[in-house]
Amino acid sequence: MRNSAAKQKRNRSTKSRLHTLEGNYLQLVDAGKKEDAAKALKSITSAFDKAAKAGVLHRATADRKKSRLARWFAKTGQPAVQN
Repeated sequence: MRNSAAKQKRNRSTKSRLHTLEGNYLQLVDAGKKEDAAKALKSITSAFDKAAKAGVLHRATADRKKSRLARWFAKTGQPAVQN
């Protein structure tokens, strides 16, 4: 497998995992499960940081997404806009 194909496969896997984590987190926030949502926020924040460190996402993109997720958590149950 060529290098670019291997990197594409790894990047796609990481992005898919991030989307899954984000969706699960938003479901917890919508359900009002604050304790579970706090744990999920911590894990998704870490996942975004690792993805940015590996170059899968740009650092600013990861920071922006983490910020929006944290704001949704602060509202507990009312996401502003879902992408």
